[in-house]
Amino acid sequence: MQRRRFMGLTAAGAATAALAPTLTACGSGSGTDDVRLKLVAADYGDSSSNSTLNYWGDLVRAFETKNRNIKVDVNVYSWTDIDKKVAEMIESGDTPDMVQFGTYADFVAQGMLYRADQILSIRTMASFVSSIAQAGEVNRVQYAMPFGASTRLLFYNKALFERAGITEPPKDWDELQAAAEKLKAIDVKYPYALPLGREEAQAETLIWLLSGGGGYTDGYGSYMLDSPENVETLEWLRDEFVGKGLTGSRPPGRLNRQEAFNAFTRGEVGMLNGHPTLMQQAVGHRIDYDVAPLPGRKGPSPTTMGVADWMMAFKKNGHRKQIGQFLNFVYETDNVVGFSGKYRLLPVTTDASTVMRRDDEYKSLWQFLDGLDTAQFYPFDKVSWTKVNQSLRDSVGTMVASGGDPATVLGEIQRKADAKENEER
Repeated sequence: MQRRRFMGLTAAGAATAALAPTLTACGSGSGTDDVRLKLVAADYGDSSSNSTLNYWGDLVRAFETKNRNIKVDVNVYSWTDIDKKVAEMIESGDTPDMVQFGTYADFVAQGMLYRADQILSIRTMASFVSSIAQAGEVNRVQYAMPFGASTRLLFYNKALFERAGITEPPKDWDELQAAAEKLKAIDVKYPYALPLGREEAQAETLIWLLSGGGGYTDGYGSYMLDSPENVETLEWLRDEFVGKGLTGSRPPGRLNRQEAFNAFTRGEVGMLNGHPTLMQQAVGHRIDYDVAPLPGRKGPSPTTMGVADWMMAFKKNGHRKQIGQFLNFVYETDNVVGFSGKYRLLPVTTDASTVMRRDDEYKSLWQFLDGLDTAQFYPFDKVSWTKVNQSLRDSVGTMVASGGDPATVLGEIQRKADAKENEER
């Protein structure tokens, strides 16, 4: 009898960890060929009841039933804690076999990861949605395997729109501003919620930069943080949106994403950019909402932001074959559909996407899927991205506040990013 513990630190905090279940399964003994793998994963749930701990528990039991000589221990941590936990494990010499979270370039630079083609079958490799798989490449070699994905759309409260006399969702910035002014006139707390707090300021920022014709990198993969388009976008937000009180009384730099989502589910937000998870939350709170393409400077934004989370396999323990067996199982179509459907994320394989496109149960995700092929992702492949990400999270809120100076601040972040890139060459 083998005993495995699935440990978790979820959004509920340390108390959840104390209640993490111990799962017991009967194996075929513990022969000399037995291998025990360690997976560290991020938690996509918002409570102990829907923690990703439960998903992995079911998946591991199914895998171990078919692979008696491989045992998998899973540790699930909140997004707030997981980076630190993984760093501590590696520093102490307890490197996991697999890690599933949001960054990978540092590990590639240190030569710690297997290539994806050393782990996965040709069939699994070919099944990945190409736009996401490419975001997991460094120098055109894929190391990071996509695990979960999302795109962004404009969410709006239909009841508040009706009260404000807004007949259709805005298509460009002028219409967005006009709609926000009408919502402000009827005393909506957040006519447009602009979450530029540290939780995910880099995401909201990229959405706006893309809609203004800019972005974090150019077509050649070089940073363009201080481009004229980016500066003009943040200046417009500062002067025409935040400065006119259209984002509510709370400074955007102090509003986190989940706080904005919570306000939307309380009926306090007229509009905000959101990902598929917000649909579940809105329905659960009986908010009559709809979604629309992101407004751009002169019309609908030509692209949206895509976010991908990653699975990576570490070389240190030398379990390449067994890791491959497990991850090929993880990426079987039914398992991808199960995870994506449970957490309302976009599937990372074409087969799973096809299944979900044919099932009306997932109809609410189709519009998000439409934007996946052309979505723009963070520059995950850059070792400097971690520092750039932190700088953006710390400073974007001040750039759009009264007296903010986007040109100067973006220029400083650009210089530091270029210096880091030059170090790596």
